[in-house]
Amino acid sequence: MLGQTKNKTEARITQQGGPHLRVETLSKSFGDVRAVDAVDLSIAQGEFVTLLGDSGCGKTTLLRMIAGFTAPDRGRIWRQDVDVTHAPPAGRRMGFVFQSYALFPTKTAAQNIAFAPRMARKPRAEVKHRVEQLAALVEIDRLLDRYPHELSGGQQQRVALARALAAEPEILLLDEPMSALDARIRAKLRTELRGLVDRLGMTALYVTHDQEEALALSDRVAVMRGGRIEQIGPPGEIYHRPRSRFVAEFIGTSNLLVGTVEPGGLRINDVVWPMAMAGNRTGDLMTILVRPEHLMIEPLERSGAMAGTVTATTFLGATRRLTVQCDNGLYLLVEEPSTNPLPNGRVFVRPDHAHVVPLDQGSTP
Repeated sequence: MLGQTKNKTEARITQQGGPHLRVETLSKSFGDVRAVDAVDLSIAQGEFVTLLGDSGCGKTTLLRMIAGFTAPDRGRIWRQDVDVTHAPPAGRRMGFVFQSYALFPTKTAAQNIAFAPRMARKPRAEVKHRVEQLAALVEIDRLLDRYPHELSGGQQQRVALARALAAEPEILLLDEPMSALDARIRAKLRTELRGLVDRLGMTALYVTHDQEEALALSDRVAVMRGGRIEQIGPPGEIYHRPRSRFVAEFIGTSNLLVGTVEPGGLRINDVVWPMAMAGNRTGDLMTILVRPEHLMIEPLERSGAMAGTVTATTFLGATRRLTVQCDNGLYLLVEEPSTNPLPNGRVFVRPDHAHVVPLDQGSTP
């Protein structure tokens, strides 16, 4: 599956005559801190890619170098076949949406949106039409006379997006534009944003530390760590088939278990979980990832199930998360539909799916 995904991305790039955005061995240091470390990344026309990681991993620095706000120490940045490494931001055909929106406080929403075309000395009638067109597109056409302080956070975000689009960019860069919004508004706007990008056929590179946001928005997610891309792939691949222990622990909720390969499966403490271990020798130590939703609660003891006691229950709405202290000393997190009857404390747990986590600690995108 991993090879198939890579081939699809490469085929899309080849069909379109090369990637729409490409960075090669891009690096940046601040003093002794290597913020971005020799990153390579290719994005196809119309693709939505998200840089995901904790604070300090280099995602915003990488985005700002692509936008032209920060000069790289070395490496190249290409927009299709045009080298824009040293081009000014205005010459890159890229729109940028800031985390703080960065709207001009003394200008109305309409004046903010009109800034780029006016700076380009577009005719007044054309600017007016462009502002009205974009305001309707992001659904703020009734708010054009208001100033930023008269707008809600969600409305300001729409103005900032319209202002970025007013410059007619080929590529849209977004630096955590929804981090200041409450969860309900953020969920609504991210759906609208993805729909808007798709309708316009734009290429987008998005930065966030929010895993749910990244998985919901993206064609591909690039997980960053220490200035490098640890793994890049479709959301389902990142979640279900992490290629390093770091990604397995960083994305979602994990049960990471170490066991010994046996002919019938993997022995974890005193229980053998039946699973295919092709390519591994008897006696090998293996680390597996089992997501909470892939652990099953059994009311009666059966072969391959771990016996334990439910020590905590968390209601999550449609699902419920159980903490199970197993008799062999392990703790397991189990997620199941909240409509299932509550176990009476004593349970038996077995997996219906597990993923072997490779020993290597990184991968090349």
